[in-house]
Amino acid sequence: MTPYHFRQREIVTRITNLASQQPVLSSGLWFHHDIRDNFYYASYLFAAAVDSTIPVSFDRDEMKALATSILLQVLQLQDQDPSSPTYGHWPLNLDPVPSEAKPHPLPVEIMGSLMVYFDSQYQVAFSDLLRTAFATAFLHIYQGNFYRKPMEQYGHHEAKFTSAKLIFGHKFQDIALIQDGHDSLKLTLDRIHTLGMWEYGSLPWFWHWVQAYTCAYTLEQNDSIRQDISHLLDALWRQRSQYYLKGTWVGAHARGGWHDVPRDGNVLLDYVQYGDFILSEAMPRTEYAGFLFYEAPADARQTALDRSKPLEVRQRITRLESTGPIHLHSYAYITEHYAAGGMWERYTEFDNEQQRWDITIPLVNEHSINQAYFFHPGDGYHARDPRHHSEYAHTLYHRNTVMALYSIPETSPVDYIVGVLPKGTWQAEPSALYGLIENVYIAVHLMQPYQYEEMEDRLSVRSEGRWNGVVIEAIAVEEAMQLGMESFELFIEAMQANAPVFAAEADGVLQVQYHTRYNEELQLTVHGPNHHEARIGGEQVDFEGYKV
Repeated sequence: MTPYHFRQREIVTRITNLASQQPVLSSGLWFHHDIRDNFYYASYLFAAAVDSTIPVSFDRDEMKALATSILLQVLQLQDQDPSSPTYGHWPLNLDPVPSEAKPHPLPVEIMGSLMVYFDSQYQVAFSDLLRTAFATAFLHIYQGNFYRKPMEQYGHHEAKFTSAKLIFGHKFQDIALIQDGHDSLKLTLDRIHTLGMWEYGSLPWFWHWVQAYTCAYTLEQNDSIRQDISHLLDALWRQRSQYYLKGTWVGAHARGGWHDVPRDGNVLLDYVQYGDFILSEAMPRTEYAGFLFYEAPADARQTALDRSKPLEVRQRITRLESTGPIHLHSYAYITEHYAAGGMWERYTEFDNEQQRWDITIPLVNEHSINQAYFFHPGDGYHARDPRHHSEYAHTLYHRNTVMALYSIPETSPVDYIVGVLPKGTWQAEPSALYGLIENVYIAVHLMQPYQYEEMEDRLSVRSEGRWNGVVIEAIAVEEAMQLGMESFELFIEAMQANAPVFAAEADGVLQVQYHTRYNEELQLTVHGPNHHEARIGGEQVDFEGYKV
């Protein structure tokens, strides 16, 4: 058994144990919050029940019957009325009565193709009733045509549509649909190579790309199409590996879900591929990581797993809007022990979920968040959900340091910034916080006074003031020792003596100057809501070195 299969088997075993102990609701299902979780858990439980090589602590026949019952319940909730505008779809949220829940466009996008994979692998063990129910559901999916969409955004939805075209085209021997899928695949390949992925660091939606195309690759028998899918999967894993650090996704995210910010939680596909971190007990998105696998190219795995030398990643991301192309610029500095960086531009992503920047620590402490960052709350923000940044921030990224200035207008009802910091040993000073997290020192300097609260898995910080700023510098303990900071106390002394200089002028100019521990001069100046200057060593930052 390869290490990949071993880790997949571990995931199957864990989810199976959870599923076998999950109480069944009066509806006959386990969950009402998301129909897909019922399908995923039942898939794993069924697979373990019929595979004698997987050690289990339950009666196999009993659990196979339970999994079959859940799968049948899920399949029966499909809209099978050909005259319905949601024909072929399933509801998403099932509360309060699953049979009355309205169909939703999302479940079939990823679940439909995964159903075909599951059926292909385990049909021989199905009951006649389950076999018929799956076949019926597939026909309604195929005839419902949810996947017949033009290539417009080139995002995770089209990735799932393209894969479904290939999967259902082959299943129903629809030559025209197969050709449509292959054409869409080639268009996607061209877009990725010329413009890159605009869904940068987009979790969990990036994994829908990987799952959908891995599913299509596994089921595909045409060599030419399979080779093109392989090329696309190679590109996806190279993208992932660029921003990978021991279970985390460093740098900016186009969309940060609650289970990935401020702690990376959607890690199962990473765990199978890389296996260089301890898998947490919490698995908020199981999906099909225990079933589907495509090995990343050797160079991608090398990039992801060997962080012995610090690396700067500069990438240009292109958004094609109706007004023309918009170029965003992502920066990440990645070391063996931490990473720093973010997106130079603020962009209003879907649901205002852009995660602009952070300092990232590997997934070591299961009881702590692993991201440190500050922001001014914007649309969608609410307490205890530290996401949804406003546009009132200007940033500078350089190696191990992040600087941010906030010029908050009177029209904003929120006159403070908030921050989150991982658990560790922290010393609070009037205008700074100094921390030791695992083997990384972090210095946080604030322009205005602050208050903080120690929570179960983090420090929550709030700093009042419409003109505000923060400078965060991270340094590994071993790096600090080489610079003469041989203890936490000496690190604090050195950082106190090297505090940034914040300045606010009467004409609205806001500025911060800072010398890093590597004696590099950084300066960030805000002249107004839409104009700022970022200088490193006296030179204005440009984006000449940023490539797709």
